[in-house]
Amino acid sequence: MTPTTFECRYDGAVATVTLNRPERLNALTFEVYAELRDWFAWISSQPATKAIVITGRGRGFCSGGDVDAIIGELLKRDMVQLVEFTRMTGSLIRNIRQCPKPVVAALNGVAAGAGAVIALACDFRIASEKASLAFLFTRVGLAGADMGAAYLLPRIVGLAKATELLMLGDSVTAADALASGLVTRVVSPDSLVTEASALAARLAEGPSFAIGMTKQLLNAELDLDFTAAIEAEAQGQAICMQTRNFREFHAAFVARRPPRFD
Repeated sequence: MTPTTFECRYDGAVATVTLNRPERLNALTFEVYAELRDWFAWISSQPATKAIVITGRGRGFCSGGDVDAIIGELLKRDMVQLVEFTRMTGSLIRNIRQCPKPVVAALNGVAAGAGAVIALACDFRIASEKASLAFLFTRVGLAGADMGAAYLLPRIVGLAKATELLMLGDSVTAADALASGLVTRVVSPDSLVTEASALAARLAEGPSFAIGMTKQLLNAELDLDFTAAIEAEAQGQAICMQTRNFREFHAAFVARRPPRFD
């Protein structure tokens, strides 16, 4: 799949997606939403890619839906068409979460609205010191609960902080995001891509099936009781014990060499 609305580069086992509308702070259009949704569904089944980085070109990561290209158009649509759109945007977030490969967001600048939720859906968020996040849906007259934000955000920062962020729509600096656990790490702007790519490369060198199983169980156990979670992990771990990577670890340990995972 060759995207036309954003850039995609493949370096070994790492794919790097770059949103490429810098003059609009990488605001999303209908076409970008749809192609990102389809690309994450497609990359999930590509064995050569084992980790993903997503970032933006220029000063912004993603400023959300383009006011002219999307919001103006939505005012012309009826209820059926509006639900079709909101389901499409939710499908993008679902595809990121369901992708068995770890996804690293490199937040180079503002991540607002849908851009903040895309970052939220990623497994890791490395932020530039110049980055900020804002779940500003209420600022445009919409519910702060959009694209899964009200499901994911409380599980990362807690209900009280999520309520504040989703109801007020205030911008959060990189430093404050780090303090609340919203981002994984804050780095200098010059080292952002290097740091994010290094993390993705480290993940890509790991046991890909086991990492994918970890992500699958993290997703599933959000809605399980403790007994069901223990059972899910028992079954998932038993499956991993049948993989080549588990055998490879033992062989490497016996031979006193680093394991060569796939």
